[in-house]
Amino acid sequence: MKRFLLFSGIFVVAVVCFLVPCSLAQVEIVIWHMEQPPHRVEQFQRTIDAFNKENPNVRVRQVVLDWMEAYTKVMAAIAAKQQPDLMFTIPDFTTAVKPSGAVQPVDEIFQTLDEKYKFFESAVEPYNYDGHYWAIPVYGMVHMLWFRKDIFSKFGLDPNNPPKTWEELLESAQRIGKSGEIYGVGVPASKHMYTDQAIYTFMITNKAEDLFDESGNLVFDNPRTVQAYAFYKELYKLSPSDASVWTWAEPQLAFNTGKMAMAIEKGQFLLPFEEESGVPGTNLGCAVVPIPQNGQRGSIYYSNGVMVLTKDQSKLEAIKAFLSYLFDPEVNGEWLAGMEPGLFLPVTEATMNSNAFWSNKVVSQYRDHVELMIEQSRFGKLFGFTKGRVNPDIGKISGQNILAQVVQKVCLENMDPAEAVKWGQSEMLKALQRKK
Repeated sequence: MKRFLLFSGIFVVAVVCFLVPCSLAQVEIVIWHMEQPPHRVEQFQRTIDAFNKENPNVRVRQVVLDWMEAYTKVMAAIAAKQQPDLMFTIPDFTTAVKPSGAVQPVDEIFQTLDEKYKFFESAVEPYNYDGHYWAIPVYGMVHMLWFRKDIFSKFGLDPNNPPKTWEELLESAQRIGKSGEIYGVGVPASKHMYTDQAIYTFMITNKAEDLFDESGNLVFDNPRTVQAYAFYKELYKLSPSDASVWTWAEPQLAFNTGKMAMAIEKGQFLLPFEEESGVPGTNLGCAVVPIPQNGQRGSIYYSNGVMVLTKDQSKLEAIKAFLSYLFDPEVNGEWLAGMEPGLFLPVTEATMNSNAFWSNKVVSQYRDHVELMIEQSRFGKLFGFTKGRVNPDIGKISGQNILAQVVQKVCLENMDPAEAVKWGQSEMLKALQRKK
């Protein structure tokens, strides 16, 4: 009798687990991402918790990394066959990881989501090459000119007429900086992704956005690139003394607390501005990046995406369910605005038109700024991904922050910009293992 009852119990448990999802059948999806600020991690966890609650047979778990360690950690994990199932990425990072063979095409997932939510082509393009989509875009980021209207007024500058040219930008920064009270502008000179992004924005506006020509030859060393670095050096001279070690947080704090009047950065300034500055949000100015003579409108634009690093079929089904949930317009709008209002811009038409995104308190307060950022995104570019071409070698350059290293040669070592750019070309060729 005892044996019969034991057998019956096992049979019942097996049937229940087959018919009703239970913890023994639960699929775990591990996501690695590099959005470290606590409020971003907390918002993502709220979204994950809501999904997990609705899908008890799936458990999504986030792991947070620093961008500076992402390259080495993911490659080590892949070598040990312990990579995450999903990993957030940017286009050049994807090209660096793809040769490992771990990155899986996401054509089916993309097409399903695109039919429902309509991705913006500018967000998708950097991930579509070699006959496949290699990541799903999740949000966009773009550089703008941020300026303090109250500081402009204090120094006799028109707060409603921000600099539109390189000459005006430099003159405004010099006028404010002469006081000795406030730095006129701030640009970084650290060996960091932020510096890569900042100098590339100036390269774009000076029509030096192409690192490679149509044949794939490296063309970084050219007069327009040199001009961009020479101008950047003039701005660096007017920047705070610690700009040589800036990462993401320092320029935002310097700007918000009134230590400097202007910055070239993405939209993360919105959320903490009033609290950190102690002045009304109406004093936060946002404009397109100034343009040199014979230049063009533009900024660096990152379409951040998510890569799939697993072939496990049960995990792939769970990933489809999670991404379908994440891109629901109301979920997606709340997630983007809640993670960092203004920094994370929609990449689908559905989220662009969602009430959840525009009803966010900070987004609605700075709606004009957010709309301008979205408009500026149409003029955005990214090194290695210009003119509809994708250069698969760009990750070897961005992974070493060579653009930033050239900034250091110019700004910290006082190397002539032409010589520094020539040095940068040489370093890029080494990274690409080419002779010319």
